[in-house]
Amino acid sequence: MRRVTPEVPTILRVFFMIHFAVDILFAVPLFFLPVSFLSFFGWTTVDPVTARLVAAALFGIGTESLIGSRGTNDTFVSMLNLKIIWSTFAVCGLVVSIAELSWQVPILLWVVLGVFAAFNVLWIYWRIRLA
Repeated sequence: MRRVTPEVPTILRVFFMIHFAVDILFAVPLFFLPVSFLSFFGWTTVDPVTARLVAAALFGIGTESLIGSRGTNDTFVSMLNLKIIWSTFAVCGLVVSIAELSWQVPILLWVVLGVFAAFNVLWIYWRIRLA
């Protein structure tokens, strides 16, 4: 007997596509021009290896958001779990980094924190709704 699963709301599929666009928007310059991109936003010291590793994560998760946007309810639950874990630790890491930097926080870091926090809340909301 086939299990009936609830339909994935269209708006959640749209949020996955928006997530893809945001991830790629940050991943491309981080991957190809990490020093120029981060220096433009106030970073004084840039490690291009770390920047490219972050870009790789953004490429991977963002691309999976696009691919998974046509998935089933089970696909979305699994992807939401990954997104919640990733964004929770990203927010925690950014908060600790901001605290360590004191008053020397580049504006982009606040923007990135806001983006990760907003997506984290969004993903938790949808994970609860799909449970």
